[in-house]
Amino acid sequence: MTTPRLPREDLTAAMAARRELGPDYDDAFIETVVDRIEETLDARAAPSPRRRRAPAPEPRHGDRDHSLAMAILSLLAAIPLSAIGVVNAGLPGLLIALTGIVLVNFTYTFRPR
Repeated sequence: MTTPRLPREDLTAAMAARRELGPDYDDAFIETVVDRIEETLDARAAPSPRRRRAPAPEPRHGDRDHSLAMAILSLLAAIPLSAIGVVNAGLPGLLIALTGIVLVNFTYTFRPR
């Protein structure tokens, strides 16, 4: 879909008509030209149905997303905790350590904001 343009011929004809009518019709001429320009701008600004996207949630002031940092710290903590769990309790110790890390990430992700 192409954006509508304000044809130059229309503007040229409007200017010629304004010259012929004289200064008595300046207000009407200006209103007509402004209306046409506004129509053109509105048509350009209207989003097409195919391009419409859901608006991104706006972050609140001071509220940052630390998901990447949380993921990296979880991986860094998983290495020694899983080693400690395996050495001391075997497979159950490993499962307990990893379950704890998963629970921490789960509560971080679904925390109230």
